[in-house]
Amino acid sequence: MDTLTRIRAFIDVVEAEGFSAAARKNGRSKALLSKYVRELEDDLGALLLNRTTRQFSLTEAGHTYYRSASDILKEIDNLADLVRESNRDLKGTIRVSAPRTFTDADIGRSMIDFAIENPEIKLEITSDDRFVDLVEEGFDVAIRITRLADSGLIARKLAPFKAYICASPDFIKRHPELKHPSDLANVPCITDTNSRSLNNWHFRGESGATETVSVKGPIEVNSPSASMKAVRAGVGVSALPDFVAWPLLKSGEIVTLFDEYMPDDAGIYAVYPHRRYLPAKVRAFVDYLAAWFKQYGGYCDR
Repeated sequence: MDTLTRIRAFIDVVEAEGFSAAARKNGRSKALLSKYVRELEDDLGALLLNRTTRQFSLTEAGHTYYRSASDILKEIDNLADLVRESNRDLKGTIRVSAPRTFTDADIGRSMIDFAIENPEIKLEITSDDRFVDLVEEGFDVAIRITRLADSGLIARKLAPFKAYICASPDFIKRHPELKHPSDLANVPCITDTNSRSLNNWHFRGESGATETVSVKGPIEVNSPSASMKAVRAGVGVSALPDFVAWPLLKSGEIVTLFDEYMPDDAGIYAVYPHRRYLPAKVRAFVDYLAAWFKQYGGYCDR
């Protein structure tokens, strides 16, 4: 019996949370799956599953084996995918995690354009402003807007990113005291609760060191778009992503402050788990986004 067949049977049973459910899902008999798992345990000389008449659970060895075996099978499947890439027959599903800010903004069009040009690929896009665990939660790739920290992930920069301190022209007329970022502590500010810095805004000081200004104001909201609307209405000042603010900056409805103090070391990245054989469909998706941003920049003036 092929060892890979036994391993796949074991993984199917674990992921379906039972022999009966795995049998229904994969069209194999419960008895056959049980036989494969028992043979795998015999080969390993270790019990992987605790079985009772009502339920089963993974042993400690089972947990360890499941994690490693899942990674090995992914590599095998990815290698096959890589070989098939030569005929450009890209198909299947790509699970993508992206910030809601990215998905809802004009630059979210990049993913739509990819789907249009690759009809055999299904994109499952989850808009989530938290940093998901790609491996644990089963995502193929994530879009992240950040200063990239060291991690076990592979990252490809798609575009530079910068936040702007924005206000309406009328607000600035009403607050002529705004001469330095530290003055923001004394005026109404709109804060985006998605931001890791929350009410502590970071600036680049004259010496290059980071300076922090604590702000407060009448609105806290987890939406840059809502923050932008409040800025346009003259409610206060807000730190807005460049790709969110640019339409109103372009029209002159809002303006920027303290540009020379704003950090410029962040970017928009595609990140994915470190795998020896990256699936062709994931590579195609990341390559497409990189080319899209090279053509349109951090905005989408289409």
